[in-house]
Amino acid sequence: MKFLVIELQESADGQVSNIVTSHDTFNEAESKYYAVLSAAAVSSVPVHSAIMANSHGGYIDSKSFNHGETE
Repeated sequence: MKFLVIELQESADGQVSNIVTSHDTFNEAESKYYAVLSAAAVSSVPVHSAIMANSHGGYIDSKSFNHGETE
C-alpha cells in the first residue's frame, strides 16, 4: 500500500490546482503532509489545504487554511 499527500490550492477566482505525491511509508507521507501544512499556514494563497490518504482510498487526515475574506 502507498500513502498519498494531496495539496490543494484555490485562487481568489475559484480555480483549484492540486499536487499529488506518493510515499512508500506512512512516516514519509506524514512528513510531507506536515511540510505542506507548514507552508500553507503562512501562504498567500486564499485557500491552501492538504489531505493524506492511502492508495486504497482510505482517509487519514486533512487540514485547510483560509486566508481569504470570511463569507
